[in-house]
Amino acid sequence: MHALSVAALGFFLGMRHATDPDHVIAVSTIVSRHKSVKGAAIIGAVWGLGHTITLLVVGGGIVLFGWVISPRLGLSLELSVALMLVVLGAMNLASFFQRVPDQVATVEPSGEHGHVHVAQHAHSHAHPHGDYVHTHPHEHDPERHPHDPEKTPLSWLDRHLGTLRSYQLVRPLVVGVVHGLAGSAAIALLVLATIPDPSWAILYLGVFGAGTIAGMMLFTGVLGVPFAASAKMPGLHRGIRVASGALSLAFGLFIAYQIGIVKGLFLNN
Repeated sequence: MHALSVAALGFFLGMRHATDPDHVIAVSTIVSRHKSVKGAAIIGAVWGLGHTITLLVVGGGIVLFGWVISPRLGLSLELSVALMLVVLGAMNLASFFQRVPDQVATVEPSGEHGHVHVAQHAHSHAHPHGDYVHTHPHEHDPERHPHDPEKTPLSWLDRHLGTLRSYQLVRPLVVGVVHGLAGSAAIALLVLATIPDPSWAILYLGVFGAGTIAGMMLFTGVLGVPFAASAKMPGLHRGIRVASGALSLAFGLFIAYQIGIVKGLFLNN
C-alpha cells in the first residue's frame, strides 16, 4: 500500500507539474513549428524526458550524496528558464517581423524616343527553406530569388543530420533539461524530505518524471490540434506562431524581472 501511495502521489504531481505556465509557454513555441498532433505529442514526450533526466540526477545527488543547492544558485537556474523563454519567443517572432520596404515602380525617360523603363517590383516576406525561415527582398514575374535555397544557415545540418530523428528532437530535450534544473521542480524535491528511505525517494522521483512525461504528452497533443487544423491556412498558422512567440517573450521578461529585481538576484545583498 505504501508503494502504491508513493507511486500515485508522484505520478499525479508530475502530471500537474507539466502544466506549469513556464513549461506550457516554452513548449508551445516549439510545438507551433509542427503541423500534426502526433509530432506535437512526441515533442512533449521528449521535453518530459529531458526534464526527468535532470530531476533524477539532481534529486539523486540530494538523496544519495547530500548535495545542497544554495538559494542564489537556485535563483540563477530559474533565471536560465526566463532567458530561454525570451530566446524561444524571439526566435518565433524574428521570422515575421523582418521587413524590407517594397521598391516602388518608377518610370524613366530614356533616349530620343523616350523609352520607358519600369522597375521590377521587389518585395519581401517571410518564407521557409525546410526548417529555416527568413525574410529578404525578391521579385516575381519572373520569379527571382537572390540566393540558392540550399545555402542557408541550416542547410548543411539539414543535409547531414536531417534524416536523424534525434536531430529534430534536440531542442525540446534541451528545453526540458533546463526546466529540470530550475527551482520550478521544488515540489518534487520537497517531498523527498518526507521519504527517509533513499530507495523510496528515488522511486518517487522516477514516477514523478513518468507523470511529467505523460502530462506533457497529453498537453502537447491537445495543443497540436489547432496547429494541425491551421496547417492549410498559412495566415492563421502564422498568427498562432506569432502569438505564442510574443507570449513567451513577455513571460520570460516578467520572470527575469521577478527573479532579478523582486527576489534580488541582480542586487548586491
